[in-house]
Amino acid sequence: MNSIERGPVTVFVARKILTMNPAQPHATHVAVRDGKILSVGNLDEVSRWGEVESVDTFQDKVLMPGLVEGHCHLMEGAMWDAVYLGYYDRRGPDGTLWPGLKTLDAVIARLADAQRSMTDAAAPLLAWGFDPIFFGTSRLSVKELDTVSTTRPIVVLHASVHLMNVNSAMLALAGIDENTDIDGIDKDEDGQPTGELQEFAAMFPVYEVIGSQLSIAASEKKAAIWNFGKVAQLAGVTTATDLVNDLSALGNRNLREVTADPQYPIRIVPAFAPQRSPEGGAEKVLSAMRDSTEKLSFGPVKFIVDGSIQGFTARLKWPGYVGGQPNGLWLIPPSQLEEVFTPFHRAGLQLHIHTNGDEATEVVLNAVEKMLDACPRSDHRHTLQHCQMADGSQLARAAKLGMCINFFSNHIYYWGDAHYAQTMGPDRANRMNAAGSARRLGIPFAFHSDAPITQLSPLFTAWCAVQRKTASGRVLGASECIPVADALRAITLGAAYTLKMDHQIGSIEVGKFADFAVLAEDPSEVAAERLKDVEVWGTVLGGRVFQSPEK
Repeated sequence: MNSIERGPVTVFVARKILTMNPAQPHATHVAVRDGKILSVGNLDEVSRWGEVESVDTFQDKVLMPGLVEGHCHLMEGAMWDAVYLGYYDRRGPDGTLWPGLKTLDAVIARLADAQRSMTDAAAPLLAWGFDPIFFGTSRLSVKELDTVSTTRPIVVLHASVHLMNVNSAMLALAGIDENTDIDGIDKDEDGQPTGELQEFAAMFPVYEVIGSQLSIAASEKKAAIWNFGKVAQLAGVTTATDLVNDLSALGNRNLREVTADPQYPIRIVPAFAPQRSPEGGAEKVLSAMRDSTEKLSFGPVKFIVDGSIQGFTARLKWPGYVGGQPNGLWLIPPSQLEEVFTPFHRAGLQLHIHTNGDEATEVVLNAVEKMLDACPRSDHRHTLQHCQMADGSQLARAAKLGMCINFFSNHIYYWGDAHYAQTMGPDRANRMNAAGSARRLGIPFAFHSDAPITQLSPLFTAWCAVQRKTASGRVLGASECIPVADALRAITLGAAYTLKMDHQIGSIEVGKFADFAVLAEDPSEVAAERLKDVEVWGTVLGGRVFQSPEK
């Protein structure tokens, strides 16, 4: 029998180690060999594996499993080439804090400043993060954007990335006018385009002009992949998704090259999006999986069924939007869901399905139920992403179908007040992102940021689920609050489970990757309201230490 080759051992020592392993919840030492966890316990226990080559001491720090962001996008790394126009403060990959803009005048002023600083007269002015729901009845239209420039094309992508605003120069370049017959092109009483484009079909003519800029296909830019890694590492993340990916040859090659660099600080999980790149189907995913590495895991498949609640493009059941707005858009017709899901399900792949509105959740549950009746599969772990408005009966059906849910708990803080007053009304706003109900039903769940939609910061995301406070301090649905311990599990082992990676990451156990978040405080002991403020000192990926700047 061949003996197992034994490499050098590194021991990490901490004031406390939160393992997320219920059989051994706490430790002080963890031994690492070949990038994997060799032993967990005290000094005596981890010293039984041979001579220790080095010791990394975090004796005044707390280690926990590397945080797992189960729904975000590499697009976060690409956005910083454009102008940030968000309502809330936002920190970029270089650490710069961009103040949020509280008025439309401030939005126009930042665009005007950017326009004056541009030297290429033909280059488009690109911006992102704008959200009109914070400005009451005021809208950003061609008229306002043309005050910045009538000759330079201007594109403003909304915070939801489901909508954009453009000026007259961009409309002309994209060939959009009063005769353009595409769902989602908003028009005024005279039939003229207002410059607001809703969902991908309406935005597509603009993307044909500007190419991959502001596009979700960020893996085709190496710089965007690197920027994304920096943002994630600063937040304590060691594994993150790119939950809409075309699996293009260039993008896959870039991901392999960048993640292979020892200096790249995170593992990436791209999810194939058939709606954007229908050619290839399930075989395209299976082929990519054969090229997976320890830092690059192909396999998930992403479908987007409806739009954005705050953009009024999500599909809601009766009584609809509280302000009487028209119901949202179907990005996949309900009658086609079973047909488009099934080939990937039959291939043994895992589906991640975006449903924001409760009507979208309903039709997806119907389709999944029929699909599983026709093609039963154990442990499929198909996951509802966002699933923000699901009611008790829908959650019970999801549990019966063996589904997971990845809730958008950040949404409670950023848009909870708007949902209470403008979109859902109080009753449904109080049940949004119902993690407490999911916990009681035994549904495996995680929480996410959907970056770049909101800041990538899992400890903040966990705080949102624990506190359920809006930006104004209103508590939405106190019965849906969950304990800190469950929230921490959701951003580690829970998220890993929804990615079918819980055998590799999510807890500090023998045989898993040596991925840790290094924290200044114990998140399980600080007051619950301070969970979001726990400082991330750095991370460890496969036994390699990445210290955050200025720590």
